[in-house]
Amino acid sequence: MNAPAGNDKILSWLLEGDVSIRYQVYRDLLGHEHKGLRNKIEKEGWGFGFLNRRHSNGHWGRGFYQPKWTSSHYTLLDLKNLGISPANKAIKETLRLIFDKEKASDGGINPIGSTQSSDVCVNGMLLNYACYFNVKEKHLKSVVDFLLGQQMKDGGFNCQSNRKGAVHSSLHSTLSVAEGIWEYEKNGYGYRLDELKKAAEESQEFILIHRLFRSDKTGEIINPAFLRMCFPGRWHYDILKALDYFQQARVKYEPRMAEAIEVILGKRTDAGLWKLASPYPGETHFEMEKAGKPSRWNTLRALRVLQYYQFQ
Repeated sequence: MNAPAGNDKILSWLLEGDVSIRYQVYRDLLGHEHKGLRNKIEKEGWGFGFLNRRHSNGHWGRGFYQPKWTSSHYTLLDLKNLGISPANKAIKETLRLIFDKEKASDGGINPIGSTQSSDVCVNGMLLNYACYFNVKEKHLKSVVDFLLGQQMKDGGFNCQSNRKGAVHSSLHSTLSVAEGIWEYEKNGYGYRLDELKKAAEESQEFILIHRLFRSDKTGEIINPAFLRMCFPGRWHYDILKALDYFQQARVKYEPRMAEAIEVILGKRTDAGLWKLASPYPGETHFEMEKAGKPSRWNTLRALRVLQYYQFQ
């Protein structure tokens, strides 16, 4: 078992949280895969709350992408991020509906019926949770083809590349696709894997060239929102989300991460915790944590980043 990340008081506070937090504390900070806790996620707390809001037609909200945060798409992403069992039957039924009915002519999953141009960022997120929930590879091939076809010359991705002619990648879309590729590789898929791994490495470099939040041309902060610690992050990019991806993908430390890590360290309270930034606007199923208050999600994520990169 690994040494605890943070002192006993902080760990005890984390372990007083939702079962999904407790499961990930054991898994990520204490090095113990607590299957009993994972099995409880669908039966109590936030996981049960999400599952309980699924409609009789098999979807959340009004279908795959409407309204945004309460749709099937973002609810499935939330459930994946909780660490719920990939074998959950209700989730698998919803995924079958999505892959049976939502495919666009370009091979991606299309969130908006008025256009046949699939969204790169949405399909990166979809690859993320679809692989986690073990969707069959045959259903993912066209999504993989679509995403690889949308990679830009600078190595990253942009959801406006096939819609409005964007010529520079977006950190939002690039991270979403990189997260999806990581889940694809981790869960044993093989179709075009070498190309995907190369795309992931180039995406990582794109993020690092920007030192996670600065312009590669001027050095200015691209968007102050990138320094906010919000959870759930939805499609939005921020430095903690990026660093959490880097540690999950076991990307080795390198100096271009340093400033972002220092920003994270600077947000730690005197009690050794991290607060939650205000949420992105929009209807949600329920509030997991209160903005402005110490956040178990942010504290957990920050500690696993700092533990992996040895910045305790």
